[in-house]
Amino acid sequence: MTGANSGIGAAVAKELAMAGAKVVVNYVSGEEMAKKVVEEIKDGGGEAIAIKADVSQESEVQEMFRRMNETYGSIDILVNNAGLQKDAPFHEMRLEDWNFVLSVNLTGQFLCSREAVREFMRRGVVPELSIAVTL
Repeated sequence: MTGANSGIGAAVAKELAMAGAKVVVNYVSGEEMAKKVVEEIKDGGGEAIAIKADVSQESEVQEMFRRMNETYGSIDILVNNAGLQKDAPFHEMRLEDWNFVLSVNLTGQFLCSREAVREFMRRGVVPELSIAVTL
C-alpha cells in the first residue's frame, strides 16, 4: 500500500491487516512512522513490512514489488494512496512543483498499478480470491 506511513494510508493498512492481509507499508520519507505502523500491525497479530520507495521512480517501484514478491509471494490488493500537493496561487505555481505533484500523484499511480497488473497476469486468477461473474 503506497503512502501508508501516516493518515488515511496508515489506517487502511491497519484495517487490511486486521482482516488478514499481509501488508507492505510504503513510504518515501517518515521511516520512523512507517516502522511504527508495522509494529502496530504486528502487535495486533498481523503481518507487515516497510519498504522505502519513491512511487514516481520506475526503478524504485519495480524494486518495491520485487521485495514484496520475495517476502509474500504475490499481491492481491493494491491501495494507491501516495499523493501530495504543493499549494500556491495558480499564477505563482512553479513548473517544478507542478511536475513533482504530477509525478507522485499520477505517474506513481500508473507505475504501481502497472506492476500489480503484471503480477496478476503472471500469476493468473486465484479462484479463492478472484471471483468474476459473466452474464
